Amino acid sequence: MHAIDEQIEALDNLVKELHSSIPEIEKASIIIKNCLENNGKILIAGNGGSSSDAMHFAAELVGNFINKERKALPAIALSSNQSTLTSISNDSGFENVFKRQMEALASENDVFIGISTSGKSLNIVKALQYARNNGLKTIGLCGGYKDEMLGYCDVLLSVNSECTPRIQECHILIIHILCSLIEDIFIKEK
Repeated sequence: MHAIDEQIEALDNLVKELHSSIPEIEKASIIIKNCLENNGKILIAGNGGSSSDAMHFAAELVGNFINKERKALPAIALSSNQSTLTSISNDSGFENVFKRQMEALASENDVFIGISTSGKSLNIVKALQYARNNGLKTIGLCGGYKDEMLGYCDVLLSVNSECTPRIQECHILIIHILCSLIEDIFIKEK
């Protein structure tokens, strides 16, 4: 089947990229660790499937990733409140839906994680710009196109593919690796 071949190719590429991306993934985990140790919180956003990934990421940090006992870690998926999303979209436009929430919730010790399979989601780019302009650390996850996010991310984790499902499958693997690294830090420090 074509989808299976695509996935195998995307995973093969990801494995190759992961070896070269290990320092960037570790850097992202250290940024998150430093944020959490300085009483910051993790703000995460995405659209569509990436919205689900943002909620999944936040849930793993607030809950437990591997069922090892540790304190809850403060993380918020900015796509999880329908009333907020629809009111901001209606009043200020969908391109401002995450930026506006950042204005209300973000502080300097926080980290913003923007997820965009296309790398072109205007609402993610605007939230990254806001975060960068207001002293937050920023992490991005995208597909093969990264030009619009690159200048606003302290760490940009890119999957070299143009196929949305394959990118999202690789993003969840990266998210799980980050969750594991972060959880290990806070279990050891317990």
